[in-house]
Amino acid sequence: MAGVELLSDQGYRLDGRKATELRKVQARMGVFAQADGSAYIEQGNTKALAVVYGPHEMRGSRSRTLHDRAVINCQYSMATFSTAERKRRPHGDRKSTEMTLHLKQTFEAAVMTQLYPRSQIDIYVKILQSDGGNYSVCVNAATLAVIDAGIPMRDYVCACTVGFVDETPLADLCHAEESGGGSSLALALLPRGGQIALLQMDARLHQDHLETLIEAAMTACKGVSKVLDEVVRQHLEEVSVLTGE
Repeated sequence: MAGVELLSDQGYRLDGRKATELRKVQARMGVFAQADGSAYIEQGNTKALAVVYGPHEMRGSRSRTLHDRAVINCQYSMATFSTAERKRRPHGDRKSTEMTLHLKQTFEAAVMTQLYPRSQIDIYVKILQSDGGNYSVCVNAATLAVIDAGIPMRDYVCACTVGFVDETPLADLCHAEESGGGSSLALALLPRGGQIALLQMDARLHQDHLETLIEAAMTACKGVSKVLDEVVRQHLEEVSVLTGE
């Protein structure tokens, strides 16, 4: 990315956004009739599909059963056509396994699993088009799918990826900004209580900048939560019209 100016002197980014501006978010709930819950989301040019099954009885090894809460089973994958590289992406590669674990940890902090002891909740997320912020977009899609499934959550769990360029925090990074060589941070937040569900950093960052970056990420997550709330309310209105309630 040498030679590419990620932030202009006027304060504009490669795609014309201001530093704290989020990418445009479009989402739909209930896109799969066969699943208990589903959602499709576009955040900029990153597109993801999330499907939720459960709560249901434990499948597979009974030794994984938890007697006081539900087990959350997550699976992350990328469509082979989701990036410009047409490399084969085997299921279970290191990146997918890492992302699966991050999603599991995030939703264990948000879903009220204690209401469903000795049960299992399956969350499947697939990236259909990748342009940065894959983890964040997957969390936002899965949140809508869990709500669509009627599974109680402590709060919306919203995620955003932020980076640091020229001493300026940038919210909701695209692929070019993520691969620009600067420090980036992905944060999942339960916005009402300000509880951080997951914080992930892949590069070194001076501790003087950490607080600024976390604040920028939390502000961006609160912006995402407002968008997701609008999507949920719109979906409920559509359902009420269809059911005549």
